[in-house]
Amino acid sequence: VQLQAYGGGLVQAGGSLRLSCAASGRIYSSSVMGWFRQAPGKEREFVAAIRWSRESTLYADSVKGRFTCSKDKPENTLYLQMNSLKPEDTAVYYCAAGSQYGTQQDDYKVWGQGTLVTVSS
Repeated sequence: VQLQAYGGGLVQAGGSLRLSCAASGRIYSSSVMGWFRQAPGKEREFVAAIRWSRESTLYADSVKGRFTCSKDKPENTLYLQMNSLKPEDTAVYYCAAGSQYGTQQDDYKVWGQGTLVTVSS
């Protein structure tokens, strides 16, 4: 599978943005799809994950209640709805696919290119 993330941009604090991740190729029912982000000068960190065949999601504490990870299986697309954005959410956001339902980068084997989200204060 190949992943293509898009939808990033510049938004004011308190605003919303929706990221999309289009997957080409087969996504197995056992797959897990995730979002990570990397802020300037910082390490890449987990944001959210969702099981492809179940209604089960994981969120980082820093985004819980503000971000929603969802999927459109017929369209092979993963989404990240980001509300109440803060300047500290500024980062390059990556989507990823793997078979382990976890928060570690090693749980994911396929990565898309990043999309930049900039939140101005």
